[in-house]
Amino acid sequence: MEVIGLILYLAVVVVVIAGMWKTFVKAGQPGWACLVPFYNIYVMTKIADKPAWWIVLFFIPIANIVAAVMLFHGISTKFGKGVGFTLGLLFLGFIFFPILGFGDAQYQGNVVNDGYDDILDDNKMEAL
Repeated sequence: MEVIGLILYLAVVVVVIAGMWKTFVKAGQPGWACLVPFYNIYVMTKIADKPAWWIVLFFIPIANIVAAVMLFHGISTKFGKGVGFTLGLLFLGFIFFPILGFGDAQYQGNVVNDGYDDILDDNKMEAL
């Protein structure tokens, strides 16, 4: 019985990591960043368009709860979701991060351009 519980737990962990990874990639950030402690919070501040100094708030009791709520709400709104989805990320993140990552939600912020689609950009072709 313990082995089955461990396997189920590991399966949930893998699905959550995969969902966060995919969410980061959708926002134009490196997916591996979800695995690195504290750096993942920094990347989430970039996704939510919050200042990087907000990382400091996560070390202050009570302020960290407020900052987490505001950060998750920023992420929700950047993907076109509402307050209900924010609450889902806060309380049921193991379900809602995979929904965000693997679902049809599109990031509505500034995605980092890697330069590969410049060739296909018609506006730049007209400027030539």
